[in-house]
Amino acid sequence: MSSLWPNAAMRWWLAVPHDVLTADVHDRSKSLGWLATAWIEALVVHGPGDVQGEPVRHGLEYTGFIVDSYALDQSGRRLYDSVFLSRPKGCDKSGMAARLALFEGMGPSRFDRWARGGEQYRDPWGIGFVYTYQPGEPIGRPVKSPVIRCMATEEGQSGNTYDTIYINCTEGPLAAAMPSKSSAGLSRIALPGGGEIIPSSASGASKDGGKETFVVFDETHLYDKPELRNMYKVVSRNLRKRKKIAETWMLETTTMFEPGADSVAEKTYEVADLIRKGKFKSQRQLLDHRFGEILPADMHDEEKLRAALKDSYGDALEWNDLDGLVNEVLDPRSDIASSIRYFLNDKSSAENAWIADYEWARCGPIDGDAESFKHVQPKDVIVLGFDGSRKRKKGVTDATALIGCRVSDGCLFEIEVWEQPPGKHEGGWEVPTAAVDAKILETFQKYTVVGFYADPALWETYVAKWEAKYGKHLTVKSTQQHPIEWWMTGNRALKTVEALRKFQDAVLDGELCHDGSPTLTQHVINARRVATTRGVQIRKEHPDSPRKIDAAVAAVLAWQARLDAVAKGIGARKKKRIVRKIR
Repeated sequence: MSSLWPNAAMRWWLAVPHDVLTADVHDRSKSLGWLATAWIEALVVHGPGDVQGEPVRHGLEYTGFIVDSYALDQSGRRLYDSVFLSRPKGCDKSGMAARLALFEGMGPSRFDRWARGGEQYRDPWGIGFVYTYQPGEPIGRPVKSPVIRCMATEEGQSGNTYDTIYINCTEGPLAAAMPSKSSAGLSRIALPGGGEIIPSSASGASKDGGKETFVVFDETHLYDKPELRNMYKVVSRNLRKRKKIAETWMLETTTMFEPGADSVAEKTYEVADLIRKGKFKSQRQLLDHRFGEILPADMHDEEKLRAALKDSYGDALEWNDLDGLVNEVLDPRSDIASSIRYFLNDKSSAENAWIADYEWARCGPIDGDAESFKHVQPKDVIVLGFDGSRKRKKGVTDATALIGCRVSDGCLFEIEVWEQPPGKHEGGWEVPTAAVDAKILETFQKYTVVGFYADPALWETYVAKWEAKYGKHLTVKSTQQHPIEWWMTGNRALKTVEALRKFQDAVLDGELCHDGSPTLTQHVINARRVATTRGVQIRKEHPDSPRKIDAAVAAVLAWQARLDAVAKGIGARKKKRIVRKIR
């Protein structure tokens, strides 16, 4: 077979709409993925299902994914040791994982040298596969003593990935490569030339020392229990036990996670987000996430739903029935949030979310364009909301947030949010109180601040200091005695409930706007609605959650201060004077 090395047709794939996170030096012409694709299509068949035993064929989309997964740097080393494939339900993610596992175990999956052109790979088992390298293309070599582990979520199950591998080693062309008929079993496959492929569960992984070269974590949105998260941690750590030459790596496959379930998939998305924001130096994470976007309110618009499903399924529509997908989503018994996750592979707000992400987005910059937000100017009349934390010895310290709100139009904007930086912090991390104090002084000097509400919990001394320093300048006061102090708990719980309701109503009715701050947005989306004897309040998903809501609380306080300012006639837009001629 001739090389599949990059050509104009393959470059078209780059225009397919979905989210791909790659390293800065990523170059598809430097990849063993072209060889891998040809090897798989010549030697691998489909696993259990309607097309069992039929040869595998990849469209441009999945070919692109394989090429990206095997991208190399200038020296020929793998660019990625963690690869993440996110697709909707029914996109053959497990099948893809099985195909890569077979190539890892039996194919030329590591770099040997750069081709001069004309060199050939011939399968060593006489099956008849021949691949001709192009000039400058990387030439592959097998992994020595490969150990491949396919993780299953439940005890007693081998998993979809391993089932496909087993069929290939017993019924497909690769059966000819097996040393003997007994080489492929339901609990272990002995590979030609040494090495093995093993299915494993949570308990099995914890018992094994492990010297894996490649690991498949299938459906990591389901890894939301302690034993599964621990399995992931133990097995991924095992990958470091092999020598550098093995170039070990792991593959995660998933459908969109349930927000707040604390699954492994959710954690990986968070790591990718940190990389995008420049907060995580490592770029050894490849993320390939295809999805369809649609507002929940438009889910019953069949035309928009079809378009979103086409976006999310891409090449997988070749074997998925679009009409059947539409009917399943439109079924009155289907839950909208679940449909968005499973079939559109998009984030949906948790069922107990206080404010849904799309509801908040409607109040933000137009189409996410920050320039469409009318930026707050120096001397503008504003109010402030503050919610603070200090320190936690264990876990992630809560954030401290200072949020502003322009009185004239009710636009919220982030002044600053202090969050615990990534990494370990011996003895816990504490917010820099001096920096907070300085930022508040700077804000009062820059803007015309007419109101400032702060929850004093853990900050009583500072709030008292601010009242003494700024209280006399405020025309909007929490109380005459304490112009800034605004307790969110205790005897003021009823007022808190009312402030939360007013804020939520303002979001739903489009009465407020915001600057699109990623941190403020995340905190609002993180907030969970909880019914209490006093009414609906908000909390984190659980007390130790690293998903903070402090900026959301500060925004509520700022909005309440703005409502109180408007009630006093402060800072409202001046009406234009219209001169009419009297006849």
